Amino acid sequence: MRVMIENEAGSRRKNTYDEETLTWLKVEEVSAAYPFPYGFAIGTKSEDGDAADCFVLTARKLAAGTIVECEPIGLLEQIEDGEIDHKVLAVPAGDTFDPHEAEPKLRDFVSRVFAHVPGKQMKIGRLLDRTAAEAYLRACGFA
Repeated sequence: MRVMIENEAGSRRKNTYDEETLTWLKVEEVSAAYPFPYGFAIGTKSEDGDAADCFVLTARKLAAGTIVECEPIGLLEQIEDGEIDHKVLAVPAGDTFDPHEAEPKLRDFVSRVFAHVPGKQMKIGRLLDRTAAEAYLRACGFA
């Protein structure tokens, strides 16, 4: 799958890109730095109407606006303001990474990222395996 990187690891800048044209739209500041590069799986549509969100588990520096060929390795269940907003966990093609090693950082990030938004509710569920991530991507229209 191809992942459009919206947000760089270590940055509190949340970029927004048009998911169809991949053009940059805006930037805002969030309450916590992204622990890993973050973006979306191109050509997907999740239950919340946006493309499937994706953390790319890597130590590589991936700049916002970069498109990376990735392989799904896990799925982190998440509910945002009562809507399913799961996060696909992926690695750049050919890389390996144990998603369980990333889990504490991801849970900490999700619990703090929108602390600046009054009333925002984030619930984190289970960390699921590659099979669950692939099934979720198929449900989001990824062939």
